[in-house]
Amino acid sequence: MNAPRSPQTVAFSMLFAVVLALGGCSGRADDHLPADIDARSPITSDPKLVARGEYLAKAGDCAACHDAGDHTPLGGGMPINSPFGPIYGSNITPDPVFGIGAYTLKQFSDAIRYGKRRDGKRLYPAMPYPSLANMTDDDVTALYAYLMHGVKPASKRAPETHLPFPFNQRWGMVFWSLAFGNREQFEPDPKRSAEWNRGAYLVQGLGHCGACHTPRGPAYNELGYSEKSPRYLTGGVNDNWFAPNLTGDPGSGLGRWSQQDISNFLRTGHGAGAIAFGAMAPVVEDSTQYMTQADLRSIATYLKSLPAEKPYGSYNNNAHARVQTARSLDTGEVERQGAGIFLSFCARCHEVDGRGQPGKIAALAANPMVMSEDPTSVMRIVIEGSRSPMTESGPAPKKMSGFDTQLTSTQIAQVVSFIRGAWGNHASPVSDRQVERLRSKIHK
Repeated sequence: MNAPRSPQTVAFSMLFAVVLALGGCSGRADDHLPADIDARSPITSDPKLVARGEYLAKAGDCAACHDAGDHTPLGGGMPINSPFGPIYGSNITPDPVFGIGAYTLKQFSDAIRYGKRRDGKRLYPAMPYPSLANMTDDDVTALYAYLMHGVKPASKRAPETHLPFPFNQRWGMVFWSLAFGNREQFEPDPKRSAEWNRGAYLVQGLGHCGACHTPRGPAYNELGYSEKSPRYLTGGVNDNWFAPNLTGDPGSGLGRWSQQDISNFLRTGHGAGAIAFGAMAPVVEDSTQYMTQADLRSIATYLKSLPAEKPYGSYNNNAHARVQTARSLDTGEVERQGAGIFLSFCARCHEVDGRGQPGKIAALAANPMVMSEDPTSVMRIVIEGSRSPMTESGPAPKKMSGFDTQLTSTQIAQVVSFIRGAWGNHASPVSDRQVERLRSKIHK
């Protein structure tokens, strides 16, 4: 590796050096689940339990990482791009050789909640076991029942993960779990409503929202697993997408969204003028659109309870400012950099007033993602485009083409800076160097 290593990689290397010096050890696993329940046990084939497990698998979006590249359901092979190299999702079908067919319920619980495979090897934290540790025993049992009896076995080996030294030392993840992991099941807050507690359980655990929306430390560790941490759900970069702030910040967060906006967004991919994009589009397609209205309301209730953290950007809801910007664009009076580019390439769809087209095109005015502290996602959408999700109850999907071959990095920086400061939006401008760095990472 001739390229300079990132500070994150260097810090993690130092952590592993300490781990290697200390030597291996084994971690304790949960002792609540009965070890004698395996794939052949009658209890796991109960139709109601299998159906419950199927719902949980969709709510947890297992397919996102564990579907195969050839679309074999849960056959493994999907790469999860980490700062240390690609980590491939495993085969979690009931095949006894290449999948998890030989796992007992206890072994399955150890894997998804504590990152310990049946053979004793450790899983990388690309598998969100710190979040899934929150799952109740009943939900773990139902998910196990579905994977063993509701999924077709796939006799195929998922690609092996090969990370460079020292990250290939899986046993070191024991120490990672001790330092950064989570081993506590969810405990309802008696001071909160049942709906709030249900939402907290889904967001913190099965939904593992923090895996993308919480910033990570130098050891690829999430900086918090619940609202008790001020960094929880304040936004994070994964695979060159920025997952935005989900706290109550009125600028770049959900402070101006209603509970219904959040519920609609998760069900259809559309809410408050925003549209799911990038890595979030398949989450809506494969996961959240299938959740019950009650669960979506619970998630919205929990998210709306989060106080504003890491505030950034602001929106001035001033009709005069919006009209003035729109009129200036229409008449060609705007002299700000990026205005002409917006008028030529963006205004036809997003409209000169930045309001977009409801159900079709995202609004840019008042859009929290546009005003995020980290402009990665906005830049990436301009570079390579995006598409809205396909859902059973939402509008027909629309595709936005990218402008990587039509606009220079300087022009992209100018137009992104323009939309971050127009129509009442207030967020810092973007430099062409930021665009260049992103383009080199995504090879555009």
